[in-house]
Amino acid sequence: MKKNQEAECCEFIHVHQDIVDRVNRVMPDEDTLYDLSELFKIFGDSTRIKILYVLFESEMCVCDIAQLLQMTQSAISHQLRALKQSKLVSSRREGKTVFYALADSHVRTILDQGMEHVSE
Repeated sequence: MKKNQEAECCEFIHVHQDIVDRVNRVMPDEDTLYDLSELFKIFGDSTRIKILYVLFESEMCVCDIAQLLQMTQSAISHQLRALKQSKLVSSRREGKTVFYALADSHVRTILDQGMEHVSE
């Protein structure tokens, strides 16, 4: 690591216990932090991000998403399963067709915030 890229450290070791205690009181528990990290892992795949953006625009079935993204229905179905398990998408059946949509407004907010961040 180059000198100007090194992480800065305190030159004098002194713990600011009041700050540590205050932050420690509001820190989520380990299980919650683990669940949050698992959620963010789902966003770490560009195919899943594409699917979420497609569903941002419209409810769609696997066939429609596969056509739009030029992928196989099997590949789309696999990714939708992960998104559904993470509660990011919901589904509803209409006859023999299953339609997928974003699960709730939180997913839209996460996508909006992420896009705003990368666009800065």
